[in-house]
Amino acid sequence: MPADSFDDLHDLRDLVSFDDKDERRTWVFDATFLLSPWTCIYGHGCEGVLTGPAADLEQGCCSYGAHLVDGDDEKAVLAAAERLTDAQWQFRREAGRRGGPLKAGDAKGQGDGGMTRMVDGACIFLNRPGFAGGAGCALHRGARDAGERPLDWKPDVCWQLPLRLVDSTDDSGQVISTLREWKRRDWGAGGHEFHWWCTDAPDAFVGREPVYVALRDEVVELVGEWAYDRFVDHVRARGTEHFLAHPVLRKRGRRTGRGDADL
Repeated sequence: MPADSFDDLHDLRDLVSFDDKDERRTWVFDATFLLSPWTCIYGHGCEGVLTGPAADLEQGCCSYGAHLVDGDDEKAVLAAAERLTDAQWQFRREAGRRGGPLKAGDAKGQGDGGMTRMVDGACIFLNRPGFAGGAGCALHRGARDAGERPLDWKPDVCWQLPLRLVDSTDDSGQVISTLREWKRRDWGAGGHEFHWWCTDAPDAFVGREPVYVALRDEVVELVGEWAYDRFVDHVRARGTEHFLAHPVLRKRGRRTGRGDADL
């Protein structure tokens, strides 16, 4: 995407903020993104995160492996991997031959729990087109088959996308926790080289529910029930029509346009 187009898309946002009832913390929610109809379009036009269009590869955002944030993240992924079968995971036996699906992390400082191995240019957990069990994340498939939440099986960074929680501390010691969309810059310098990124792309803003409804479990996992419920109460009281639409939708001349039936 040309730099001028990228800059045009990322401008004004509506933010909702309030102080936590128990901690010295202020919650800040990017209402513009959370009320948008963004949805994952993996397998339905997602062009991936390479430097050129690659929808046919069906790699989504799995082209580089997942950095695990800590030992707990690593243990959860390894435990989930043990539950997968050959029918669910294309590279299960390959992982066994290589000493497991994880390896020590690189020097980029993106996590203390190592990262997932790569096979043929993508994450070892990514089933490829043509696999009898279907393309996509084997951990996601295993969780669905077990009737469980994919966020309990997948690396933290994987289930959090396209959400990002950023903490900072002001001069008084107050923690500012901002929940917003995952942007190109959050990938590091390489993010600006992607041919395509889903939170920039109109193709991905086609969901039937706003993000905060569709990804309720993920949002609650990040901020907790109390903060989530307070955000929802404010949205309902104010009315979605009074919030600024996402830049992608504004560029297309659309408003949020979602009534209380979606809440």
